[in-house]
Amino acid sequence: MQKVKKRVYEFLHEVSSSDRHVRAFRVFIITLIFLNVFAVILETVESLSLQYVIPFKVFDAFSVFVFTVEYLLRLWTCTTDEKFRGTLKGRIRFAVTPFALVDLIAILPFYLPMFLPLDLRFIRALRLFRLLRILKMGRYSESLRTLGNVLKEEKEELLVTVFTVLVLLVVASSLMYFVENSAQPKVFSSIPATMWWGVATLTTVGYGDMYPVTPLGRFLGAIIALLGIGAIAIPAGILTNGFAKEILKKRGKSGMCPYCGKEIEKTSK
Repeated sequence: MQKVKKRVYEFLHEVSSSDRHVRAFRVFIITLIFLNVFAVILETVESLSLQYVIPFKVFDAFSVFVFTVEYLLRLWTCTTDEKFRGTLKGRIRFAVTPFALVDLIAILPFYLPMFLPLDLRFIRALRLFRLLRILKMGRYSESLRTLGNVLKEEKEELLVTVFTVLVLLVVASSLMYFVENSAQPKVFSSIPATMWWGVATLTTVGYGDMYPVTPLGRFLGAIIALLGIGAIAIPAGILTNGFAKEILKKRGKSGMCPYCGKEIEKTSK
């Protein structure tokens, strides 16, 4: 039984494998995830949801069955990993890991209405939660795992950037409120209301539903828009640098410049 458990564990957790059965399983799961997302999108078209209600329900039931079996197998085999040793405690620790929670969310909306008397609108909202099944891709895509590693490695720099942008948003919105409130009291009615303008301006989107009309307000708006370009560029640069380092790490290369890929010459002291 232990050999079977270990084999199932390896079958479920190996990302890159030369085993054709493992590759076929991963292609099947990835395809099923994409089809689920596609089905949820099509179900929002009323004519299609009414015409193909039975096929949609059958496909959803089949998908939930596959994802449920996968979740139970992961729960059963997780004790193979040293981190989750222990029949009960180990499985509880595994059940609260991010990926395990995603697996649970992928099947929970199907089962909840069977046990709880829920309002029809709430049931519809639960069905939209099926879109979160796309997060299961993180288990089967090396690219998404690389993205996760980059976010983990660069989290401190990204958090500093997010904090700086938030401070800039508060300052910009406060200044604009005091400048424009007397000229447009209904538009720039409060600092929280002005923050919508701040978000649209700092992200360089500029919806045009709120805009300054006073000369000082327009000058301030131009400065904030220019600052917004830098605010968006900084996290992009951090992620680019993180991806470069992660790719070089995966290739096992050392002494390489993460920007140009050329070997860095060592200088003797």
